[in-house]
Amino acid sequence: MDFIFISSNIPTTVLFCLCIYLLVSSGVATFKMPENVTIPAVIAFGDSILDQGNNNYIPTFIRANFPPYGVNFLGGKATGRFSNAKTPVDLIARSIIAHGYGLLKINVKEYVPPYLDPFIEDEDLITGVSFASGATGLDPLTSTINMVIPMVDQLEMFSNYIRKLEILVGKAEANIILNNSLFLVATGSDDFVDDYFTYPMRKIQYDLSSYTNFLVAEASTFIQELHRLGARRVVVMSLPPVGCMPTSITVNGGKNRSCSIMHNNAAKYFNKKLSAELQSLRSGNPPVNVVLADIYTPLLDIVNNPQSYGNSSFFGFEIVDRGCCGTGKVEVSWMCNAFDDMCSNISNYLFWDSFHPTEKGYRIIVDYLLERYADDVLRL
Repeated sequence: MDFIFISSNIPTTVLFCLCIYLLVSSGVATFKMPENVTIPAVIAFGDSILDQGNNNYIPTFIRANFPPYGVNFLGGKATGRFSNAKTPVDLIARSIIAHGYGLLKINVKEYVPPYLDPFIEDEDLITGVSFASGATGLDPLTSTINMVIPMVDQLEMFSNYIRKLEILVGKAEANIILNNSLFLVATGSDDFVDDYFTYPMRKIQYDLSSYTNFLVAEASTFIQELHRLGARRVVVMSLPPVGCMPTSITVNGGKNRSCSIMHNNAAKYFNKKLSAELQSLRSGNPPVNVVLADIYTPLLDIVNNPQSYGNSSFFGFEIVDRGCCGTGKVEVSWMCNAFDDMCSNISNYLFWDSFHPTEKGYRIIVDYLLERYADDVLRL
C-alpha cells in the first residue's frame, strides 16, 4: 500500500481542495490492472444505458439529441446519450485509459462513438463503438413497440463491423482485437417497463416465470453468438431495480412514491435466472467467457441510503425518487426537452430524467463494478 505524506504547513483550505480533487476529479475506481493485459477496444450492445447516439440515425421518437440532454457534456452538446453528460461506456473507457498508462499501450478512446454515426472514422472502428439502441430489449416486441434497433440487428451490425475491421487491419489483427476487447451488454429493463407491465399482449401469452425464461433464453442466444463472432471478454449487466426508476414510482409507487415491489421482484427474478444461465455458459463446451455485473445492488443501496454517500454537493444525493428534468416524474426522451424546467443542482439528483441516472449516479455504479469485477473481467 502506498502512503502520501502531506506537509503540516499547507493551509487547511488547500488540503480540503486537494482531497476533493483526488476524490472526484479522476472519476475512476481504485483497481490495478493485472500484468500483460491490454484492451484494444470497448464495444457495447443493448439499450439506452449504453446508447452513445445510434437512435439519432433511425426513425424513432426515442432520442436524446436535444437539450437539456448533454447539458454537462463537452460544450453542453446533446449527442444522443441519455444522460446529462457521460454514460457508463464513457466512464468505463476512461477508467481503462487511466489505469493503462505506463503499463501497456491502450488505444481505447474516452468517448466511445455510436456505430451509426455517418462521420465515424476508421480509427474509431479499431478502438471500439457502441451498437446499443435506447429502449430496445431482449424481447423483439419491445424494439418493435419503440421503433428502435433489435438485439438481433445489433448483432448484424456487429458482423458488418467485423468485415470493415478486417479490411482495415487484416483478419489476423482483427481477431486479436476482438479476442481482447471489452464487450458490454446491458438490456432488459424496457422489456418490463415498456412491454410486459404496460402492454397486455405479453401478459396474455406469458406469466412472469415463463416470460423471464423467454428473456433469459434470448440473452443466452445473443451471448453465444457474440462468442461465435470472436468476443472473449464479455460483461453482461444485470437489470437494475426497475421499480425504483422515477417513471415506475410515478405509475406504481402510490402517494408515498415508493419503489414498485412488483417491478423490482421481476428484475430480481430475471437476474437470478440469468446468473444461472451465464454460469452454465461458462462451464459449457466450449466455455463462454462472460461475467454478470450486478448493478441492482449498488443502485438500490443509493435509493435506500442516499445519505450514506454523504450530504455535500460532492457526495450523496438528496433526491432519488424523481429526475432533474421537468417534474422528474415522467419526463424522458422527447418529453424531457428545452421547454421543461431543469433542477437547479444536478448533483443532488440520482436520476437525470425519469429513467436514467445522472453521470454522478453512473460514476458511483461504475466504480462499484470496477472494484468488484475488474480482476475477473481482465483475466478472461
